[in-house]
Amino acid sequence: MALTKRTLKGLIELSDARNYDGIYGEDDVIGVSTAKTVIPTKANLDGVNLKNYKLFPPKYFAFVADTSRRGDKIALAYNDSERTYIVSTWYLVFRISDLGEKTLLPEYLFLFFNRTEFDRYARANSWGSAREYFWFEDMEAIEITLPSVEIQQKFVDVYKAMLANQKCYESGLSDLKLTCDAYIEDLRRKMPCEKIGPYIQEFDERNSDLAIKLAQGVTNNKEFATPKQVSDNAKAAKIVRTGQFAYNRATTRNGEKISIAYRTGPDCVVSSAYGVFEITDKNKLNPEYLQMWFNRSEFDRYARYMSKGSAHEFFEFSDMKDVSIPIPDIHVQNCIVDIYHCFIKRKEINERLKAQIKDLCPILIRGSLQEGGKTP
Repeated sequence: MALTKRTLKGLIELSDARNYDGIYGEDDVIGVSTAKTVIPTKANLDGVNLKNYKLFPPKYFAFVADTSRRGDKIALAYNDSERTYIVSTWYLVFRISDLGEKTLLPEYLFLFFNRTEFDRYARANSWGSAREYFWFEDMEAIEITLPSVEIQQKFVDVYKAMLANQKCYESGLSDLKLTCDAYIEDLRRKMPCEKIGPYIQEFDERNSDLAIKLAQGVTNNKEFATPKQVSDNAKAAKIVRTGQFAYNRATTRNGEKISIAYRTGPDCVVSSAYGVFEITDKNKLNPEYLQMWFNRSEFDRYARYMSKGSAHEFFEFSDMKDVSIPIPDIHVQNCIVDIYHCFIKRKEINERLKAQIKDLCPILIRGSLQEGGKTP
């Protein structure tokens, strides 16, 4: 069968099925990302009526028509699970039509969508003033070249095999994280807690001579943010040396989390509103062990509860000194940190695997067209 070139119109159809019977609840609400994956929703669902939410069944697609301020990408996902989700009414949900099923596999269409070429096309063909939108009619107007269903399936199988390997690797990653969390929780249950105040010291070193040119913030994911250049008027910025902690004292409007991270990279500066401290006796308290405690949701809740203020609330260094944790022998701490290092390393490898799989999508599409266009 020769290659067929046509638009998606007629091959896909819009779906507006709703959760009117209320079968699906908060646990079924998801969002979609610009990485073309299903993600937990970020919306506050308190008091929200979910009966008007749209159904997102298996083998369906969902996307956000608003393409503004998304890093020149479109948020879209394919539901390759066996579970039906629900999405906000702002989402557009569609599936392969009965006619389309004869010539187009949904997984092959997802490969087509999961390319930077599609993101560029969607952004170039978005319309609006204050906000730009890529509507379903724009999706239907996309031109696609199709090989036979048999050839589509062949290249989809390659993609699925690589994805299965990555998911298997990711499953082992979850086991490592669970091991770390279990050790921490076991210590909390079995050991008395000590205040960390005697083991930490506050620093207030300023970049008055602008000797340090690297500026960073800290995210509520407990990581240093993307580096930026130090401005000429940043002499009041605080210096964070390698091996020190930096945290945003202001905890208001921060997603009920506290932004704190341990600095392993080169010296940098942060806002003067940040707190900076370091551990004074690393033979007693491993700083990365301490960071593992800061990473826990329990610490976020504690920090928010202990923050004080009126218009803005702050978690001061005096509050930090009152944080209590179990402090086992340093050798035990080091062993837990070693497991955590293994988890971080595998996490980085997993992210590279996912990036490689995404990079594979345009290669698979190109390969299917080359094979489909061969003369029998």
